[in-house]
Amino acid sequence: MPKRIIWLVFFLLCVSVQGYSQLFSWLGSDKNKAKPNFLLMDRGIQIETTVAINNMYNFNFYEAEKDFKWLKLKYPDHPIGSFLLGLNDWWKIVPDTKNTSFDESCHTHMDDAIDKAEELYDDNSKNKEAAFFLAAAYSIKGRLYSERERWVKAAWAGKQALKYLDYSRGEENINPELLFGDGVYNYYSKWINENYKSLKPLLTFFRKGNKALGIKQLEYVSNNAFYSRMEARYFLVQIYSMEGQPAKGLTMARQMHALYPNNAFFHRYVARNSFAIGRLDEAETYARELLDRLDTKSYGYGDVDGRYAAYIIAYINEHMRRDYAQAKVYYMRCINYAKNNNSEDSGYYLGSNMALGRIAESESAWADAASYYKEVMDKADKKSDSYKEAKKAAGELKAKQKKKKK
Repeated sequence: MPKRIIWLVFFLLCVSVQGYSQLFSWLGSDKNKAKPNFLLMDRGIQIETTVAINNMYNFNFYEAEKDFKWLKLKYPDHPIGSFLLGLNDWWKIVPDTKNTSFDESCHTHMDDAIDKAEELYDDNSKNKEAAFFLAAAYSIKGRLYSERERWVKAAWAGKQALKYLDYSRGEENINPELLFGDGVYNYYSKWINENYKSLKPLLTFFRKGNKALGIKQLEYVSNNAFYSRMEARYFLVQIYSMEGQPAKGLTMARQMHALYPNNAFFHRYVARNSFAIGRLDEAETYARELLDRLDTKSYGYGDVDGRYAAYIIAYINEHMRRDYAQAKVYYMRCINYAKNNNSEDSGYYLGSNMALGRIAESESAWADAASYYKEVMDKADKKSDSYKEAKKAAGELKAKQKKKKK
């Protein structure tokens, strides 16, 4: 079972009521204006924090870190500084979740946030703000543990997050921020049910989701929320791709890429969606930008981006320009990026091998063609279209070779 799907199950535990970004919404609500120790009620602090968060999304991590450290220094007994420093580390991981170099720092900051939040939270007062920070920190830790296949720790963190989120049940109508978690829950609980039948027994413990409602809620948050707007868009960019709505995905990805031009995640999605709807000139421009960023070692750009970009350029050379020499160069680059990233089951890797097989066959390099088709059959799921296509091509190639020998 893919790690991402297992994590989503744990994530449902963490967001079945609200998501981590919702912690900010409570801080700014009228209901809490008279309560001490609730930060970000001051508009100036909100704006200052938002600037830092925008720096984080734009991969200006050093600038964001300076502001988050300032918050930690100014409020040494409060979890906010440590939490945001941990979140900053998490976004360093997002472009390539195989990168483990920031794991220790992320966990350390989140553990510090948890320790400080626990001091604010007590069984009698049950400080709401502290509960949100506890849920938020445990949610991030749970996702990171699941990326590393540490399932027991991931499950425990998810359980802790749910415990603190349960306390805030019934506050959903305060403002748009609080729809974020419900939107994610409604979409993914139904999506998992549709795509992973083996998980159905586990999902009986959760309330039923509604994909259409989830998308509608996330779209509302993406247009109306203050702090969770970008998180909603982060999910929507991926959801539109899964739902076969690349035009909507491209519109959102363009907006995000314009806001955060240094963010590799949104950059790759604007290239991918341009390609998906046939805007090939635009897709090639984005793809070449991705490779340029990769070549200049811009932060966050790596083998994942190279795999996307190389395939797009190869496809355009093969099908639009009929430049098979260049197509082969970029298909091989895609294959090498995938191997570097241990992504040999990815669609772009399999597609590159199929394309190279076709080109080799057209050049009468039959042994090479057979080798490429075999690679697809070895790496693809036997129920997938890729496997069936490769098996058919290999069979037709054998028949052609036999006929040629006669």
